[in-house]
Amino acid sequence: MRNAMLLFLLLIGLSSCRNNKATKGAPPELDSQELSSRNEEGIRMIPIKTSVGEFKVWTKKMGDNPTKKVLLLHGGPGATHEYFKIFDEYFPEANIEYYYYDQLESAHSDQPNNKALWTVDRYVDEVEQVRQALGLNKDNFYLLGSSWGGLLAMEYALKHQENLKGLIVSNMMASIPAYITYANKVLAPQLDPSILQEIRALEAAEDYANPRYTELIHTHYYPKHVLRLPLDEWPEDVNKSMSNINQDLYVTMQGPSEFGVVGDAKLKDWDITSELSKITVPTLTIGGEYDTMDPTHMAWIATEVQNGQYLHCPNGSHFAMHDDAENYFRGVLDFIKRVDRGNKKE
Repeated sequence: MRNAMLLFLLLIGLSSCRNNKATKGAPPELDSQELSSRNEEGIRMIPIKTSVGEFKVWTKKMGDNPTKKVLLLHGGPGATHEYFKIFDEYFPEANIEYYYYDQLESAHSDQPNNKALWTVDRYVDEVEQVRQALGLNKDNFYLLGSSWGGLLAMEYALKHQENLKGLIVSNMMASIPAYITYANKVLAPQLDPSILQEIRALEAAEDYANPRYTELIHTHYYPKHVLRLPLDEWPEDVNKSMSNINQDLYVTMQGPSEFGVVGDAKLKDWDITSELSKITVPTLTIGGEYDTMDPTHMAWIATEVQNGQYLHCPNGSHFAMHDDAENYFRGVLDFIKRVDRGNKKE
């Protein structure tokens, strides 16, 4: 998920991304159906204390199980929970309790629009406050993070793994510099040379808002590495999550480029590879064969943590839960079942 998603919507015929206004309630841009969903059963607006005041984040409980409870951390930063709704097709049947959750500054939660709050440590603290409010603990708490959510999940484990029963890192590397290298040296050269040359020229000019840049990326890159379907066949929930993305937050943290992280983006130098061995909780890492993230690196993470295993999705990309759902959910459900039985590895 990224900055160019703003123009991505032009290609798939959706409305433009929302403006991110300073508000402590539901953003006025949410449609009536989304607003009414706040009254649905299982929804809680959880208060979060920060250095600049108290705000609320949106959560929704699905199912009920005393020993298997999964908190879902969406990507971005600044996307929303909607693309996780495919979990409805798999988790209820497996009798797993799970929680949708929009992080602070994301569409269904408060949006104070304060860059002082846009740090990894602050978001880790937010996840811990959500955990406490939901009553999750080491006897039942599985944390599943996708993309940026995977980064956040690893950071949470390094600080609070005593609260975890299991950790699932979906489609995320442990080093942004390594991701930048992979994007530039492996993914970019797979593009047609003339297409890559035009993309590089636009990036060199920092012309990321140019509609041509977006057209090139979404025509030649996204259907290969983000979600392996034609753009007009992408699931509605994925499109909605993208259309709701907080552009200011995303660009501040991740930057505007499609290939890695550039400029003064806050995450540019993030790297916890030397700390992975500190993670002792049972851990599943997930990578897709066609992922924007290096699947070899994600397999390596599983060897660095003390109780890790790797799930490879041979047909999957960055949204492997959508384009390789059979392999993705079989692996996730098997992991949760094994950990619930007390088996850390097969």
